[in-house]
Amino acid sequence: MSVSAAPILITGASQRIGLYCAERLLGDGHSLIVTYRNERDSIAVLRQRGALALPADFASEAGILTFIEQLKSHTDSLRAIVHNASDWLVEAPGEEAAAFQQLFSVHMLAPYLINLHCQGLLARSTPADIVHISDDVARKGSANRPAYCASKAGLDSLTLSFAARFAPQIKVNGIAPALILFNPDDDADYRSKTLNKSALGIEPGPLVIYQSLRYLLDNPYVTGTTLTVNGGRHLK
Repeated sequence: MSVSAAPILITGASQRIGLYCAERLLGDGHSLIVTYRNERDSIAVLRQRGALALPADFASEAGILTFIEQLKSHTDSLRAIVHNASDWLVEAPGEEAAAFQQLFSVHMLAPYLINLHCQGLLARSTPADIVHISDDVARKGSANRPAYCASKAGLDSLTLSFAARFAPQIKVNGIAPALILFNPDDDADYRSKTLNKSALGIEPGPLVIYQSLRYLLDNPYVTGTTLTVNGGRHLK
């Protein structure tokens, strides 16, 4: 991917996969804007490396629109938007509606509004891309987290709709990961059971998502596609 003067926006880039992709893009010389919900040391490091870091609360329409206004005050163009911001809520008894509303807002309303309001910024870049980071769980559903799963499935649908709406000027694609990176406190039993769910049986690390992102940004002939990056879970 050639380096553009227009920045790439990555939402939710303070940790894990979002942080890794942000660091790699900076290392490749790209101008970068990142969002974060909670200030972390990693955000300070990204700033030191030249990224513009903006606080953002995507749990409400007001928070999303406030972020969009702030974004437009800093740039008049975007090379790409990577919708990585995500939430992982427990749907506790009596709090199901609140959890569903928050997951819908973060996973669907934020990408929806940001895409609509930032179409003009993307139109000033050639090429231009939107990438939605979804979840492989949307493929089969989840008995334990139906609201999370439903909101990610809705994000997959937005990929198709915006790809049709924004073509041919803006490509819109998705990435649907399964296990990518364990948390430090995941015990050995959990790790073993999780690894056995996929045909390849490995913890690949965030590089595979960056490789997928680069493929979507680099390829001029792919739109309306969600890449499954799950180690072959669908085979078992």
